[in-house]
Amino acid sequence: MNNLMQTFALIEMSITSSLILIWGIQKLSGQEFPFGAKAILLLILANLFFWPLGMSMELPLAAYVRGVVGDLSIVSTLLLWSTLLPVKKGTPMAFKFSVAIIALGFYPFALGLGMIDPYVWGYGSIAFFIVVLVFAVICGLAHWTKGVWIIGLAIIAWGVHWHESPNLWDYLLDPFLAIWAIFGLLSAVMHKRREKARSGYLFRPG
Repeated sequence: MNNLMQTFALIEMSITSSLILIWGIQKLSGQEFPFGAKAILLLILANLFFWPLGMSMELPLAAYVRGVVGDLSIVSTLLLWSTLLPVKKGTPMAFKFSVAIIALGFYPFALGLGMIDPYVWGYGSIAFFIVVLVFAVICGLAHWTKGVWIIGLAIIAWGVHWHESPNLWDYLLDPFLAIWAIFGLLSAVMHKRREKARSGYLFRPG
């Protein structure tokens, strides 16, 4: 059973690493690849990450990546995987804002600042579980169906112990998700400031 879970973890990391590479290639090329091209490229790269390539490496590339970054949260993984879909809707700014605020409040206390340790809430706290469910409901009321599915699947993954961690937090949040949310907010703020400055310049008297 443990070997099977390790295999699933390597498959997950192989797909995730491949999608990050595809995203980077698209950014460098300045164009969005068609769905078919992304699917073929994903298949090739995922196999390269999953199977040992020799060259003095005893483990697959995905195993080394996983050894460095650990398991990403299910929320991060599914958000990244959803970029493969041919029809995709941008992640709501309200979600990024929520993740950023939660992360800024969570990590300092989880790392020992103060007397409260929110990380222990992830070990089966009913109150915390209800809060997560309420957050999913809010996503639904905001018409972000994908967010409901992502949070729901994260809860299911935690319930079946998909990853090694038994803590719900590890299925919902990770440092990379927090960094993505914070930089997304900063980027949006800078974009609005540039637009405002450009608008002010265009409509300046004279």
